[in-house]
Amino acid sequence: MGRLQNKVAVVTGGAMGLGQAVAERFAAEGAKLALGDINADALEATAAKIAASGAEVTTLVGDVTEEANAIQLIEDAVAHYGHIDILVNVVGGSRNTKIWEMSVEDWDHVMRLNLRGTFLCTRQASQHMMKRRQGKIICFSSGAREGTPWSAYYSGASAYSTVKAGVHGFIRDVSMELAEYNINVNAVAPGPINTERVGAGLQRLNETVERSPNMMTPMGRLGEPSEVADAVLFLATDEASYISGHTIAVAGGR
Repeated sequence: MGRLQNKVAVVTGGAMGLGQAVAERFAAEGAKLALGDINADALEATAAKIAASGAEVTTLVGDVTEEANAIQLIEDAVAHYGHIDILVNVVGGSRNTKIWEMSVEDWDHVMRLNLRGTFLCTRQASQHMMKRRQGKIICFSSGAREGTPWSAYYSGASAYSTVKAGVHGFIRDVSMELAEYNINVNAVAPGPINTERVGAGLQRLNETVERSPNMMTPMGRLGEPSEVADAVLFLATDEASYISGHTIAVAGGR
C-alpha cells in the first residue's frame, strides 16, 4: 500500500510544474486526486496521465483566486469522494520589477495570485476537515521569503518576497487556529527549481552567479520538481503528525 492509500487530496495549480509533480507523486502513493488549474489543456493532459497510472482523478478548470472557483474545487471534491484529507495550495507566481519601476497593478497581481487562492481554498477545506477532526494542509512559500539576492540584483522581487513571507505567517497562525481539530498546517519553501516555466532562465542565471554569499545554492544546482514533491509528500503523511506551523526549505542548502 502507498503512503497515501485512499487519501483524498486537492491540489491547486495541478496542471504543470510543481503542482503536477505533487499530483503525480501523490497518485503514485495511492491518493485520490482533485486538481484545479486555469490551463485547461495542460490540466486534461496531467489528469489523463494520472488516470492511466490507475489513480482516481477529477479536475476543475478555473482561477482559485476567485471565490466561487475556490469553493467549487473543494465542494466538488467532497461531492465526488465524500471527504477531503489533504489540501496542497500551489498556485503562485511573480512579476519581477525593480521597486522604483513597479506598478500598483503588478504589486496587486502578485499579492492576489499568491495569497488569495491559498486563503480561499484553506478556508473552505478546513471546514470539512474540522468536522472529521483531521487533515493536512500544505502551502507553498519560497526561499524568497527572506529576500533573494540574485533576484533583487537582476530583476527585483520585492512583491514576491513579501507574499512568500506572508504564506509563512499564514500557516503559523492557521496551524494554531486548527490545532485542536488535529489538522496539520505547514509549508514548503522551494529554492530555484527546474520547472518548465522558469527552469531555463534560472539555469542561465545559475551559470553566471559567482560562488559567493550571493550564490544561488550551496549545492550549486537547480532543484528538481520531484524533490519538492517528496517534501510535500512527507508533510501529507502521518509521519509528519507532530509537525505543524513550520516552513520546510527545499533549497539546496541555502
